[in-house]
Amino acid sequence: MNPSNGWEFTDDRGHLTVVRRHPARVVAYVQAGATLWDHGLHPLGIFGSHHDGDTPDPAKAGELPLAELRSFGAGSALDLDGLFAAEPDLVVAVSYGGGQVYGIDPEAAKRLEERLPLVVLDVGKDRSLDGIRDRFTALARTLRTAFEPAVADLERAEDRLRAATARPARSRVLALSAAGPETAYLARPETWPDLRALAELGTGLIDPVGGSGANWRTADWSEAAALEPDVVLADVRANAAPRERLRDNAHWRAIEERALIVPWNPEAPCSHRAHARFLSTVADAVGPA
Repeated sequence: MNPSNGWEFTDDRGHLTVVRRHPARVVAYVQAGATLWDHGLHPLGIFGSHHDGDTPDPAKAGELPLAELRSFGAGSALDLDGLFAAEPDLVVAVSYGGGQVYGIDPEAAKRLEERLPLVVLDVGKDRSLDGIRDRFTALARTLRTAFEPAVADLERAEDRLRAATARPARSRVLALSAAGPETAYLARPETWPDLRALAELGTGLIDPVGGSGANWRTADWSEAAALEPDVVLADVRANAAPRERLRDNAHWRAIEERALIVPWNPEAPCSHRAHARFLSTVADAVGPA
């Protein structure tokens, strides 16, 4: 390999990926693509997960110019033949642990790695938000992206959130994803890196104890209302039910009357800029009125 033109990177599975030519044509899982965009890289295309439909989810896409990018499908509908024909130099995927490529069928992931260089970064519960962000930054640096991480913006946002939560009566914050008019998925904060980061900065997150489910507790809206949140971090991804569908439920209306509803994207870009925006939004919500 010519050291001036070649490229290599060890991913979070411990796999060393070696490419003879420095990658210029990158296809990525939509969250990874949005993160790389924040680092100055323009992906060739993106793909989604089993939760996504025929078109990319704008909530996951961050600031990606979706009209300028090719979408290779999502989940079981991933267009592998189209992806191979596009001849990317590199594919960037994410994992939620165990080294499994998230969002596509295992057989498709196997075929993908047999044909194309694949890097997988872990965004799961065993990683800290700082750690996830640092790994994407490291990948971006190897790809020679022209960017300066928004470190100062993130530090200011962290300071704002610490100040907002440093008062005796902290706001009670509940993170959830609306399954539909009757059911909610209540997030277990310790399993989400971004929620753990909020807790470390002093945010009073509600832990919905009991029930089954590693990342979410399935509950009806009466249970959610009984937790009496002051702030609700509501999943804004396309697979979550929109607020308009919930308004016939009296318990949801009670939550809306009591709590400030704040948009939450569990698959936000893993960049300093995106994390600064998220922390600032939460600081605004939990700070003194």
